[in-house]
Amino acid sequence: MQLDEQMKCWNHAAVKVLDIRRIVMEAGAQLESYILPANGFIYTIRGSAVLRLDGQAYKAERFYMLHGAKGSSLDIQTNEDFEYILLYYRAFLAFPNYRKKWLMAQPEVTPFSLQYGFAPSSPLGLLRYLDELENAWVQSGSLDLLHTKSLFYQFIHEMMVQLAEQEIKTELADPVKQTLRYILKHYREQVTLDFLAEQFNYSSRHLSMQFKRQTGYSPIDYLIQTRIAKARNLLVRSDATLSEIAAEVGYSDVYYFSRIFKKHVGISPILYQRKMREEARTEDRPLQISESSIGRRWKSGYIDYENHYQYIDGGSTPMKRRKTSSSMIMVALLSITMLLAACSSGTATTPAAGEGTGASSNSSSTAVSSDTGSQTNKDNETRTVSTVKGDVVVPANPKRVVVLYLQGDVVALGVKPIATSDVYDGAAYKSELEGVNALGTWFEPNPEAVIDLDPDLIIVPSEETYTLLKDIAPTVYIPYEKLSTEERLHSIASIFGKEQEAETLITNLNTKVEESKKTLADAGILDKTISIVEGGLKGMVIVESKQFGRGSQAVYEYLGMKAPEVVQKKIDVVSDAAGSTISMEVLPEYIGDYVFRSVYEGADNLTDNPIWSSIPAIKEGRLIEIDFDFFYYSDIYSINKQLDFVVEKLLAAPRAQ
Repeated sequence: MQLDEQMKCWNHAAVKVLDIRRIVMEAGAQLESYILPANGFIYTIRGSAVLRLDGQAYKAERFYMLHGAKGSSLDIQTNEDFEYILLYYRAFLAFPNYRKKWLMAQPEVTPFSLQYGFAPSSPLGLLRYLDELENAWVQSGSLDLLHTKSLFYQFIHEMMVQLAEQEIKTELADPVKQTLRYILKHYREQVTLDFLAEQFNYSSRHLSMQFKRQTGYSPIDYLIQTRIAKARNLLVRSDATLSEIAAEVGYSDVYYFSRIFKKHVGISPILYQRKMREEARTEDRPLQISESSIGRRWKSGYIDYENHYQYIDGGSTPMKRRKTSSSMIMVALLSITMLLAACSSGTATTPAAGEGTGASSNSSSTAVSSDTGSQTNKDNETRTVSTVKGDVVVPANPKRVVVLYLQGDVVALGVKPIATSDVYDGAAYKSELEGVNALGTWFEPNPEAVIDLDPDLIIVPSEETYTLLKDIAPTVYIPYEKLSTEERLHSIASIFGKEQEAETLITNLNTKVEESKKTLADAGILDKTISIVEGGLKGMVIVESKQFGRGSQAVYEYLGMKAPEVVQKKIDVVSDAAGSTISMEVLPEYIGDYVFRSVYEGADNLTDNPIWSSIPAIKEGRLIEIDFDFFYYSDIYSINKQLDFVVEKLLAAPRAQ
């Protein structure tokens, strides 16, 4: 951006002074990696120092002006006592016509984001305005604040005059370098694309586009790469536990960390640690011929950002946040040089997938539930769906369906989407989604990826995802947590005009339930007690709700089986997902005639625990291990498969007396 363009921006700007302060640093003091919270001017008035703004060094003697954009990283190394004035402001293009013209001409450039430093030709003139600004700011009355704004414009005018006289070279702050630097420093924290864009005063779309253009990855892709690289290093070079490593790299759930690591690296964290340490021991043996470790390359799949909270306040929930996605990943350890250079180029494409096969309906249909209903318009082949967000007009025969989390019900209705949120490997319907695009976690899909797919229908399970995607294509919000399995299926069926198919699915499920009950009753099992648990040596979660997942719906709701009395009392009164974490010492009191334990890779081995082994159901072989992935979902497709599993395993287990 040229200086004259910046002047035009100021002529069309609305501004607000955010803060002005005078700062004194002693000789030898340092300021490291301070992120500017807003656009700001730094004016040195005494002493000297080396200032670095996004890595660019400026030798600041007395009376030196430096301007940095929001999100820029500031470092100061003082040589002597150093005093400066820091002025923060916010400015935006106030007039819609000019703003539109600007965006059309240079949509990827943020106004007022120039970075420059210079020694003013008339330093005292600038100092006078800053002194007056500071005095007016301290008074903070309404009239004083108005005076502050007036003085700010005068200050800007004086500075632009001096910039033009000296023909100072200005440059735009690089949002990609800023983002890379931020990720490297804050990868342990919760980071989203919208948050990064807000930090650096860019739109999410433009930041993502620029980042991908320069690095070949999206910002969130890079965050995952950084986290996994740090985790690899800790696994090899420390004796920290998996829980400690997961927390250190930004994951609160060790189970989820293990899953994302395996999908990213190809093997689980424990196997990776063993492999790398074994190779290191092999290399240390002088007579052993082995491949050199120098320059060893790792090829691995990439996984997008996700948060899965398996344990919340002592219990688990049937659907909490998490995410995955695919691409190639960089080498094992990311160096700071590579991060800050960011000079490679690349593109990311989305693989094609088969189109949806939803059937249309030529007859009008009424709402089947209080939340969602539909009516077909024969003339333009659309259907009006009544939802909690109002009526939504959708295609009568959608071909490019995107669905988040609710994919099991969609698949059961005979519709194959073109993209879904991530699905666990062990999900009952995993094979039905072969070749379908993955969009990341259900709660935070990649909007750019959704736009690229050009969907004609989007189905979402939450307010947040509805807000995120509703402007891309007709979007239907299904409040899954407020609906029973049957109500949810009816709601989704009404979108596609597949009400009859839904009725058939529900009838078949009810038939299977009755047949399963009879089979278990004939075997003398139906009246036995069932406990569903998840956890390990440090604590075991006891499922206390029909809506918890982990088989609770199949066992407690559909088959109508009971838990031990101490647990059943809670199941009878709790409608939401609920569970309690208890210690191993009191665990036997909560265990029934049969035990279903939810397990996953990395789960504690309890065979040598005397308390666990002494429980009658365990000792007598009535422990049934269930796969976390398989029993995570509660759609009608999954419940059908879960019922088959439960009945088969109960019949195969030794009989309880």
